[in-house]
Amino acid sequence: MYYPPPGFHFTVVFIGIIGVTADDIGFQSVSGLNAEIGTEDLIEGGENRFVQKLPTRAKYPNLILKRGMLKGSALIKWFKDAVENHKFDPITINVSLLNEMHVPLATWNFIGAYPVKWEISNLDATRNEVVVDTIEIAYKYFTRI
Repeated sequence: MYYPPPGFHFTVVFIGIIGVTADDIGFQSVSGLNAEIGTEDLIEGGENRFVQKLPTRAKYPNLILKRGMLKGSALIKWFKDAVENHKFDPITINVSLLNEMHVPLATWNFIGAYPVKWEISNLDATRNEVVVDTIEIAYKYFTRI
């Protein structure tokens, strides 16, 4: 009998960033793994019952990665170069869902990825929470292997 895989065992690999360590790739969540086909309305003369919807290009939301805050992270250096120096070095990011033997069940390749937003969670003296980095990444497209 088939059971769908759990979504908590995954890995994120950054291809093109020098100095990425095991700490850099330990994310607590990954979101934005979806695509949507846009549509364009076409109104035909003489046809009043409906509007034709024609497919256009695919749209991809930003990839959102969350993890505990790190000091001296190569990933954050890559982001800081984009924000502070306006230096964009697009890379490829692989997100893999793993089975219990740590073998990829599915891998998504995000092509032409670059950082667009970096957020640090709120600092609140009334709560006992870990400080979380949220990194938002734009990309051209993704493929599933």
